[in-house]
Amino acid sequence: MARKTKKACKTKGVKKKLTSTEFTLLAPDAEKVFLAGDFNDWNPSQYSMRKFKNGTCKKKIMLKPGRYEYQFVVDGTWWSDPQNSARNSTPFGSENSVINISDEVYISQK
Repeated sequence: MARKTKKACKTKGVKKKLTSTEFTLLAPDAEKVFLAGDFNDWNPSQYSMRKFKNGTCKKKIMLKPGRYEYQFVVDGTWWSDPQNSARNSTPFGSENSVINISDEVYISQK
């Protein structure tokens, strides 16, 4: 599952959001879990996920606003995010999980 957190800074009437997105997967029997998506050209070994004692694997990455597709790579096998129902079919017969990161929010100057 992907969860977004935002840090805002105010500059000349524009509220910019730096979006840290945390991806989480419960995989207690997995030895190695990675995160891959169109944000890293589907590199299956760039983003190693940290595994906790309870079997939860987590990875935080910074993403610009936009729509992204991703999958987890669990011991070499590609998995869609079981906690995210937003999916897109692939030409390979599988489904990518989809996350949307919102754009900047403009605020008025006083």
